[in-house]
Amino acid sequence: MSDSKNFLLGVFDDEDVLLKAVGKIRGAGVKIHEVYSPFPVHGLDEELGYKRSRLPIAAFMFGALGTTLALVMQIWMLGVDWPMIIGGKNFIALPDFVPVTFELTVLLAAFGMVGTFLVASDLKPWKDPKMLDLRITDDKHVMAIDLGKNAGLQEAQINALLKDSGAVEVNNKNVEE
Repeated sequence: MSDSKNFLLGVFDDEDVLLKAVGKIRGAGVKIHEVYSPFPVHGLDEELGYKRSRLPIAAFMFGALGTTLALVMQIWMLGVDWPMIIGGKNFIALPDFVPVTFELTVLLAAFGMVGTFLVASDLKPWKDPKMLDLRITDDKHVMAIDLGKNAGLQEAQINALLKDSGAVEVNNKNVEE
């Protein structure tokens, strides 16, 4: 048996109107589920009260892992497993290890960030995306308000608040989970 959520969708044409509306609606005590936009809107994260992403920390950790693996791999291969002295040079020459170390650092950081983002965002190839309004991929900004989490306000009050904030249209949508 699947759960059903009821959303009130405010559709906006302009990102500046959307930014002002987010501040006004959050100021009225309404909990905004999400704001969908076809392109990044500068300042929207702060206006919604989102915390800073921890993805750069994950990138650093995966990069450090790549650096460590590259150095351990090269030192083991050229210094312990099959030592080679070419032209009288030392077989553990760290300056020669820089290109491989750099490449493996960048590779593991990139793959690690992509994997971390996909896991954190719950994006799976077999999962159907929830599209609340098809126009969010074209030219409209949509503010979704979960009516189940805003028990203090009535639907009509939130509807009026959205229209007063500059929403071009307000729709009610049921989403199966």
